[in-house]
Amino acid sequence: MEAVSAGEGSTAPDEHGMQTTVALGEDGADIARARHLAADFLTRVRAEYGLPVSARAMEVTQLVVSELVTNARKYAPGSALLDLRIVGGDAVEVAVWDSDPMLPVVRAADAGRVGQHGLEIVMAVAQTFHVEREPVGKRVTVRIALFDDPGAIVSEDSRVGFRADGRGGS
Repeated sequence: MEAVSAGEGSTAPDEHGMQTTVALGEDGADIARARHLAADFLTRVRAEYGLPVSARAMEVTQLVVSELVTNARKYAPGSALLDLRIVGGDAVEVAVWDSDPMLPVVRAADAGRVGQHGLEIVMAVAQTFHVEREPVGKRVTVRIALFDDPGAIVSEDSRVGFRADGRGGS
């Protein structure tokens, strides 16, 4: 797992706040390392920028990272990228790029189904969920509130967006 930044080498602030990007190999151990990177990133955000990060935000971000990176490892050959950034001073955006151009299928809740609940879980805990096809592969982007705010729940229609052509719209 190799960290790169908005510019080139390590974690760095940009116009959106703090950001880190990590290239993930095909090693299953990268899933655990990605979770640890997410926790370290939010810990640094709290310490260096003084932004509030609730325990729930820390746990939910690690869960989302785990689910998205697991899907990238399971369904796409080759490397993947994990991007974490602070947006608006009150949310963390988690984006995972992989080489598979097939958009994920979000299944309806089914308590009897064994497995394949990852995106269902991600959508339940995220403020926003977007998938866009890239020139190569796709990018799944999720936004999570940094602190607990029951009033921040958004309707299902405004949370989910798919962009098959990679050119805007949600």
